[in-house]
Amino acid sequence: MKSLMRVPHFRRLLAAWSIGNFADSALFLTLAVWAKDLTGSSGAAGLVFFCLGAPMLAAPLFGLLADRLRRKPLLIASNLIAAAAVLGLLAVQRPSDLWILYLVTVVYGALGSLNGAAQSGLLRTMLTDDDLGPANALFMTIDQGLRILTPLVGAGLYTVYGGPALAAATSVLLVMTALGLLTVRTREPRPTGSSATDAGWTAMMAGFRHLRRVPELMSIVIGMAVSLAVIGLFDSLLFVVVEKGLGREPAFFGVLMSAQGAGSILGGITAVRLLKWLGPIRSVAVGLGTLAVSSIPFLFGSTTFALIGSVVGGAAIPWAFVALATTRQKLTPNHLQGRVASATGMALQIPQLTSIAVGAAIVAVVDYRLLLVAAALVIGSAAGWLWWRPVRPAATTVAAEVPAEAPGVVIPADELTS
Repeated sequence: MKSLMRVPHFRRLLAAWSIGNFADSALFLTLAVWAKDLTGSSGAAGLVFFCLGAPMLAAPLFGLLADRLRRKPLLIASNLIAAAAVLGLLAVQRPSDLWILYLVTVVYGALGSLNGAAQSGLLRTMLTDDDLGPANALFMTIDQGLRILTPLVGAGLYTVYGGPALAAATSVLLVMTALGLLTVRTREPRPTGSSATDAGWTAMMAGFRHLRRVPELMSIVIGMAVSLAVIGLFDSLLFVVVEKGLGREPAFFGVLMSAQGAGSILGGITAVRLLKWLGPIRSVAVGLGTLAVSSIPFLFGSTTFALIGSVVGGAAIPWAFVALATTRQKLTPNHLQGRVASATGMALQIPQLTSIAVGAAIVAVVDYRLLLVAAALVIGSAAGWLWWRPVRPAATTVAAEVPAEAPGVVIPADELTS
């Protein structure tokens, strides 16, 4: 990571992204609290996370845009649009305005999906294979580590000054992010234009085809998709744990997220070493297995145990996601980075969205402890499947996905190996 921080354009990208990430975390974690306060419903709070992830259904389109347009200008434009959209929250004053909160969340989620696809490709352009793992670990560490601070800042600003003040502050930070991105100097390859064999539906689905042709990557996606099919329950479950299990106010959710962020700092610091030691598939297995174990402390109605569970779960998140992101970037040619990132996100978020919706519907009628145990068993099973799955060399077929008409597309030799 030290060598990365000596690269000026990477430092600027990291700084701009950190400002935007601070805004994101402070906003969307507090949006759930806002919805809970407006309605008194844990299900309504959980639906905030559903709205945030719902735009992933359009991920193939976002991925195609990220591959067809230059990624730096796309990121700048996306942050400016988000800054304008979030000002819509200024109109949310009463329970009948909840639909505005959900609409803004959907727009924000869509732009976040587009940003993720564009940033994946921009990193692949800027960095070597050796730097991708440390860069992803650094982004993940900051992302999760900021949760020590941002939920408290967001909840504090919301509690003292109200939701509109939080919306205005978020908008300012997103404008600052766009200005920071303007200072990033990088030479991007000319985006590949569409052709008869790479247009329309065929072009949008190229990311899914690539996933299917890379067994190592596909195994990781399957294991994580199964896990996320129950992890989404936690978006509603944790509000019930806070209210019924711990006997605290909804804002204590932010404290649990801060504890998770503290654990993620440790996870981010160790993620690259774990990846080198165990390889991608088993790193994900260890991450998911640890996440399953971290669910158990929430069963006991103890604030201390809940904080321990949050820290342990936070450490597990980077282990899984750094391995996934680094493997995906290394085994994907540049002109497909956006679409493969979006395809991966869609494959993971559809199960998660389903479980969020199910959790919001059943959290009031099913004992949260039963749901926690069921989630732990499913995640643990996915971890076991990945751990014992035979690891085959990633002899990918990335070259087969390069259209013959694409001028200037060069696949480094190290992309063809694991």
